Amino acid sequence: MKDQGPEPERNRIDTRRLKKKILGALGKVPFSEEAAAAHFCALDPATPKHVKTAILAALAYFIVPADAIPDFIAVLGFTDDATVFWAVWRLVGSHVSDVHRRRAQALLRSASD
Repeated sequence: MKDQGPEPERNRIDTRRLKKKILGALGKVPFSEEAAAAHFCALDPATPKHVKTAILAALAYFIVPADAIPDFIAVLGFTDDATVFWAVWRLVGSHVSDVHRRRAQALLRSASD
């Protein structure tokens, strides 16, 4: 696979959307760091396609505002997002490396600045 530099344009857009969602959800969502780490796992060329597909589907559900329980509803707003994400995390979490976790931590630090 040809190296496309640090990240292709479409991945930078996804990272910005994820960062915005995490910043808005910080303190409300207990899985922010795992969601960011999963995102970086999905961007990793070494990650198997079926793992990428599962992660991206779960993250899309988290990012898209229209879902089963709207995120603005107190207490319940993120429960459906968490359920979908944790189900996928249990299946593919072993593919998330320490590198993905460090990138997630850096993203969260920059989101809180």
